Amino acid sequence: MTIPLDHTPFSSTFTGTGTPTGVVVSHGFTGSPHGVRDWARSLADAGYAVRMPLLPGHGTSWQELARTRWQDWHAALDAAYLELAEECEQVVVAGLSMGGALALRLAATRPVAGAVLVNPGLVIDDPRAPLAGILKFVLKSTPAIANDILKAGIDEGAYPRTPVAAAHELNRMFKDTVRLLPRITAPVRVYRSAVDHVVSDSSMVALRRGLTHAPLEVIRLENSYHVATMDNDAPEIFRGTAEFIRSLGAGGGPDAAHASQKDTADD
Repeated sequence: MTIPLDHTPFSSTFTGTGTPTGVVVSHGFTGSPHGVRDWARSLADAGYAVRMPLLPGHGTSWQELARTRWQDWHAALDAAYLELAEECEQVVVAGLSMGGALALRLAATRPVAGAVLVNPGLVIDDPRAPLAGILKFVLKSTPAIANDILKAGIDEGAYPRTPVAAAHELNRMFKDTVRLLPRITAPVRVYRSAVDHVVSDSSMVALRRGLTHAPLEVIRLENSYHVATMDNDAPEIFRGTAEFIRSLGAGGGPDAAHASQKDTADD
């Protein structure tokens, strides 16, 4: 069954018990809130306050995305964090793909309680990536990177083309985010698909190397491709994210989780 595309932002207030907690959720590059909407709704249903913004240049046209800078994407997510920080005692960050990198940036620059990432991107393996800053003047776009989903009949609603100028910005943002990883101290949980045709294991290598002061847990997804938040393992991600957040409220912070960092990170 085809799910109607919905690119609009999503928000909810805290309705749960215990520590008032908010979750910032970020979609991926060339995508929109449509790709992570069910994830955000599951967290709202669990009682958490949620902010899921539409990042600048997304949900409109690839030509519009080509006119944005990576700082615009970060600023939109940072504004969502600040809004939740006024409302809640703790804030967790979450993101898919590029959204995972943006969530890591918040974890490095804001006092977040934890981070949940789904197939986060930190490295672009395409050999053309270093040349994108020049290529953007002669090559406006390349074929889409959308709909890497194992489950049949699902459309993430991403752009049909990838603007080279925006890919250049993405590469710049990834490099700057890798530089910030050692600043992160909050627990990080990653859901990583066994088969991912968009983000290679180079990003996981960079993440493991960079998280020198944060506990890292990696959970393998056997039945999903890159857009796992819309794929067969989505229910596991939704349940696990809520469980992870509950563990933070129960004292499962950096010190408590650090002892198990090696075992979970090396799985």
